[in-house]
Amino acid sequence: MARNQKSKAKMEQVKGKAKETAARAVGNESKTSGGRMEKAKGDLRQAKEKTKDAFRE
Repeated sequence: MARNQKSKAKMEQVKGKAKETAARAVGNESKTSGGRMEKAKGDLRQAKEKTKDAFRE
């Protein structure tokens, strides 16, 4: 399960960064912030998984 969550977090980070970059290229601030939010969601998920791993060891 943890591996699935870690890969999901990485995909959210990558997808968010791609959206942010594409939106910035065309000047769409609304989509840029949406991409930032998705990337942040992935960052939080990754932090949660790292915390869980720390307590397992």
